[in-house]
Amino acid sequence: MMKSPIYLSLIDAEETHKVRHPILRKGRPVASCVFENDLDPDTLHLGAFEKDLLVGVLSAYRRPHPDFAHQNSYQIRGVAVLEDHQKKGIGRLLMSSIEEKLLEKSIDFIWLNARIAAVPFYQQLQYTVHGDVFDIPPIGPHFCYFKCLR
Repeated sequence: MMKSPIYLSLIDAEETHKVRHPILRKGRPVASCVFENDLDPDTLHLGAFEKDLLVGVLSAYRRPHPDFAHQNSYQIRGVAVLEDHQKKGIGRLLMSSIEEKLLEKSIDFIWLNARIAAVPFYQQLQYTVHGDVFDIPPIGPHFCYFKCLR
């Protein structure tokens, strides 16, 4: 049986909820999938599709990290892949694509807050940890990771 190709496309903020909700906000109201700055004109929402099914999402927000001098930076949030599609390289594809898109916009620094379970994923993508573990209630413990693109 032939595998369906995955394609990526920019999507609107509301579309991200189809994947954010079951993966990142399971058991919580759909409204918890609305993130601050989702509708900002500089925000990018990227979707991964298999056939016409949205299977993965990622959002990128123009936002400097308070501990770094890089003003030309973006924060990555809401990286999620539907359970049946995990461990197939979709998350890696989303991350490499957003890095390319941000480089095209002359962005030189990206950062994110990673759940403990996602730490190996970001380490494999050459992200560097910054600081100690911290809690984001009600989600749980996280680490900050960053990557210089230039």
